[in-house]
Amino acid sequence: MGQVAGKIALVTGGGEGIGKASALTLAREGAKVAVTDINEDTAAKTAAEIVAAGGEAMAMQHDVTDERRWQDVVAALEEKWGGLQILLNNAGIAIVADTVTMSLEDWRRQTAVNIDGVFLGVKYTVPAMRRAGKGGSIINLSSVAGLRGAPGLSGYAATKGAVKLFTKSVALECARNGDNIRVNSVHPGIIETNIWPRMTGGSNEMNPVEIGERAVPLGASASPQVIADGVLFLASDNSAYMTGSELVIDGGLTAGTMNSRPAAS
Repeated sequence: MGQVAGKIALVTGGGEGIGKASALTLAREGAKVAVTDINEDTAAKTAAEIVAAGGEAMAMQHDVTDERRWQDVVAALEEKWGGLQILLNNAGIAIVADTVTMSLEDWRRQTAVNIDGVFLGVKYTVPAMRRAGKGGSIINLSSVAGLRGAPGLSGYAATKGAVKLFTKSVALECARNGDNIRVNSVHPGIIETNIWPRMTGGSNEMNPVEIGERAVPLGASASPQVIADGVLFLASDNSAYMTGSELVIDGGLTAGTMNSRPAAS
């Protein structure tokens, strides 16, 4: 307990899934957590869970593509708690479509959330971390789709690959500045969240449990808590010598190909 005690965290897309699990985990380990989400109600529910468990939290509606809203969120954090040390750029969307059938509108909507949102998060939280003078950890959610291609996910993979290299560049900028702000990316594999039915318009066409059993070398998908544990590691001083790195949590999905597992005897 207490791995991030005394730190102030901002989690985008914190109303559900990986964002919610991460917000709850950071709060359990001692951080004050600002939970933001495009859906204000889900953000408020996550914050209420933190408070009910004895933690400290605030909730705000937050469209991560809105530059002015980023300024408002950071200002509210500084006014309430005096600074910021942890940013989890978690908010993201996924659209399934082959490149030739994807509309330019969908391409731009996906890049706006997944790339512009991450850019704006860094742009406005790094100065806040510098003002607080206590260093910081920025964690950008990428994906295994940011490490390898996937048919039907060309747009999503493009955004997540961009997050990976953006993360490395910002890490070097912060290191050059000597401000003790570390920047790393997390690359989840098949995680059981609501992103799957949303990718397919509410159908069960892409079921993470079935995909995990079929495609993941360890034989299963994972809960959001698995990723939240990785986020906690990167947010804490346990990862003090890591910056510009990729934390891949995918059950071996990107390790390579393997023969089918032998049947149980």
